Amino acid sequence: MLAKDLISDIVPALRTSDSGLTALNWMEVFKVSHLPIVNNKELLGLVSDADIYDLNVAEEPIGNHKLSLTSPSVRYDQHIYEVISLISKFKLTVVPVLDNDDKYLGIITLHDLLQNFAHLTAVQNPGGIIILELNENDYSLTEIANIIESNDAKILSSYITSPPESVKMELTIKVNRTDITSIIQTFNRYNYTIKASYLDDEELDSFYKSRFDLFMRYLNI
Repeated sequence: MLAKDLISDIVPALRTSDSGLTALNWMEVFKVSHLPIVNNKELLGLVSDADIYDLNVAEEPIGNHKLSLTSPSVRYDQHIYEVISLISKFKLTVVPVLDNDDKYLGIITLHDLLQNFAHLTAVQNPGGIIILELNENDYSLTEIANIIESNDAKILSSYITSPPESVKMELTIKVNRTDITSIIQTFNRYNYTIKASYLDDEELDSFYKSRFDLFMRYLNI
C-alpha cells in the first residue's frame, strides 16, 4: 500500500491568506492538530494548533506571521510503513504527499492511516492468531508457511516484534481459519514455542486492543 492510495479527499490545505481562526476551525472539524499550508501546489510547511495559539492573533492571515513551520512529507510512491515511521518521528496527525516534482498532492491523516493499516493486517478478516517465540537463527517463513498450508490454511498477515530485554523475536501470524488446533499441534511437533494463540471473538478483541495500544504508543500520539 503506497502513500498515493492513502490520500484524504476531504481534508483541505490552508493558504497563507487563511486566518488562524479558519485553521483552528478546520482542525476541530477534521480532528487533526496539523494542517499543510500550500500556495500554487507548493508545500510551505505544516502548521500546528500550538503554533497558532502561540501567535495570539488568530483572526489575522497566517501569512502575516513568521511561523517555524515543519515540512516533513512523503513521496506519492512511498510505502505505508514509511508513512507510519514519519508520523511517529515527528508526532504528526497528518502527512503531506508530494509528487516527483515536489508538487503537493494531498495529505494522509492519522485516522485514515490507522484504518488502512487495519486492512493491511487483515483485522476484519475472520481467522485465528498464533504468536511464535523464535531465535533469529531459527526463523524460516518458508517452513512456517509450509506448516500452516499443510493444515489447509493460509497466512493472511504476519509481522515480527522484538520484546524489550529479550534476545528472542515474536512472530505474529493470522491465518484464514478460526479452528487452529491442528496448526498448533503441528507447530508443537516441530518444536516451535507457541507464546500465545487466539481463537474466539472475545480473545481476538482483547488481542487487537492490546496491539492497537502498542501501536499508538509507538506513534506516541
